[in-house]
Amino acid sequence: MKSYIKNLALLFIVVVTAILVFIYSGWYQIGADTRHNKLTYWALETLRDHSVARAASEIQRPADLESSARLLRGGPDYNEMCVSCHLAPGKSSTDFTKGLYPKPPDLTRKPLKMLNAKQLAQRRFWIIKHGIKASAMPSWAPNHDDERIWDMVAFIDRLPELTIEQYQVLTERGPGSSNHHH
Repeated sequence: MKSYIKNLALLFIVVVTAILVFIYSGWYQIGADTRHNKLTYWALETLRDHSVARAASEIQRPADLESSARLLRGGPDYNEMCVSCHLAPGKSSTDFTKGLYPKPPDLTRKPLKMLNAKQLAQRRFWIIKHGIKASAMPSWAPNHDDERIWDMVAFIDRLPELTIEQYQVLTERGPGSSNHHH
């Protein structure tokens, strides 16, 4: 039994040493123009998805999320803060999205993952509020209260259904309106 524990401890030390050598060696290509290997990509995606799902699970979705008022308030914010990464109807990329890796989700399309409306809204709210580390997705919480974030979620929920013309109408800020309406 002692030799088993000794061998296990030695294996642990070897693995930790190998990981540290790899980390400090600079061998891993970190540039955004070099794709992750499949294992790294899977690990990062899985970690992100499960972390967001857990963190967002208790968020209360507003009853009026489908209201026209939320849609109208969320549109201009989306157009000013999100469109360069997450696109608009009729756009398949921007100069900015061409250089991002991983590529941000195209919010003009219905999500590939099968989530119910409550789960999707909870996760979108959490991501907009808190951001995602090392992904170029910022936290909008420092300058946006929860109501304003829910307005953006309401707009994003409807975005895949919008035509180019509807998008233009819904994202225009009225004269005299402020960027900080809450």
